[in-house]
Amino acid sequence: MTIKDLQPALIWSIFDEITKVPRPSKKEGKIREYLLEFAKKHNIQAKTDKVGNVVMSKPATPGHENAPTVILQGHMDMVCESNDKNFDFENNPITTIIDGEWLHADGTTLGADNGIGMAASLAVMADNSLEHGPIEALFTVDEETGMTGANNLGENMMNGSILLNLDSEDDGEIFIGCAGGIDTTITFEYKREMAPADCHWFHIDIANLSGGHSGGDIHEGRANSNKLLARFLFNISKEKPIVLSEISGGNLRNAIPRAAHAIVGVHSSRKEDIIVAFNHYVADVENEYKATDPNMSLTIKSIDKPEYAIDSDTTTRLIRALYACPHGVISMSHDLEGLVETSTNLASVKMQPDSTILITTSQRSSVESRKLDIANQLEALFLLAGAKVTHGDGYPGWAPNMDSTIMKIASDAYEELYGVKPAIKAIHAGLECGLFLTKYPHLDMVSFGPTLRGVHSPSEKMHIPAVERFWNQLTLILKKVAELNG
Repeated sequence: MTIKDLQPALIWSIFDEITKVPRPSKKEGKIREYLLEFAKKHNIQAKTDKVGNVVMSKPATPGHENAPTVILQGHMDMVCESNDKNFDFENNPITTIIDGEWLHADGTTLGADNGIGMAASLAVMADNSLEHGPIEALFTVDEETGMTGANNLGENMMNGSILLNLDSEDDGEIFIGCAGGIDTTITFEYKREMAPADCHWFHIDIANLSGGHSGGDIHEGRANSNKLLARFLFNISKEKPIVLSEISGGNLRNAIPRAAHAIVGVHSSRKEDIIVAFNHYVADVENEYKATDPNMSLTIKSIDKPEYAIDSDTTTRLIRALYACPHGVISMSHDLEGLVETSTNLASVKMQPDSTILITTSQRSSVESRKLDIANQLEALFLLAGAKVTHGDGYPGWAPNMDSTIMKIASDAYEELYGVKPAIKAIHAGLECGLFLTKYPHLDMVSFGPTLRGVHSPSEKMHIPAVERFWNQLTLILKKVAELNG
């Protein structure tokens, strides 16, 4: 069985096409071309703005011309994570595998976030059997690495008053609010020195952590490879200095890092002590994370002396700061039970060619002041460590509206179809909805989607039966809105 054999056939066939189009964040040219060709093929009006967002328009079915215009919204880009470091996301298609009731990719992210939202929007635009009022479909760029598409959406691109964000990950749940976020970038400058000859050198590697979405999965307590690495380096450098030649971990600001490594030198007399300490450390960590990261791999091996090392002063300040840097849930919401209010993700540590080390963190909160507070705490920490700190522009949260008309329609549609009321929630992950409100403050919005698991990691998978429920809910919502005729 392949994707094309699944039902509903239209949405699955379009999703299959999308998986074959490379679409890394900030490199959405190929998927934008696909969208515009799709619109041309189906005689759908389409336009783009200066940053590359695409909006399509479809008139109402006869008799529903006066109904409110509904905007279907999703993002073009996908998180590119692979178990194969050489996988070329800019040119290679995603290979999909059906495993029982789940669809996943072959060792990479699946791109159902948000490929399935795009597929649903396109299926609505192409299906002339549906009953609906006027429809617009908005496809934004660069949601995953800064939301620059939503933040720079062109003027007068949309006319709708209702927006359905199709970028959520749980069947039977309707989201009416999300956290805002801000990224913080830290730069350490270091002096490159000749690596000392009287050291024994080790390559320390941390791999195969569970990772996941730094918003949706942050409450799971999964291990962070950068934190694990910093913890061991701090432990072995407390009493006697070490030499650091190389350090790297993580990739994307919105993914919990799954891998990290370091090249470390210690005085030759400490060789056996370091191996013993590492073995004890591995036992401790595997026990601590046995429920969340059962496949973790921590290894140490002796290697030849590298040519260069980081100066000792920077090494000390860097290791201490990384070890002290917070990661994970900072506070829980007092308004919505079970909702993470504020969190931070120590996302990546990368050495640059210009003798700097670049650290990226991502902060989220449903309370604007708390979002800025945790970002400022990180700034204070790394300033104390002698680094340079800058903050991104960030994006606003989306405050829940319990009086939302479209929330009630979406809830009624799900209950009518499946006999149970969906859960009404807010989400700690960032959605583009808050940014849309800054330019279109009249919008009434909800977010929903089929069940996805492991997003932003190669374990990403999508529940096949949930896609049909998602499609049925979406089309019934459109029919109910059309019947408003107002």
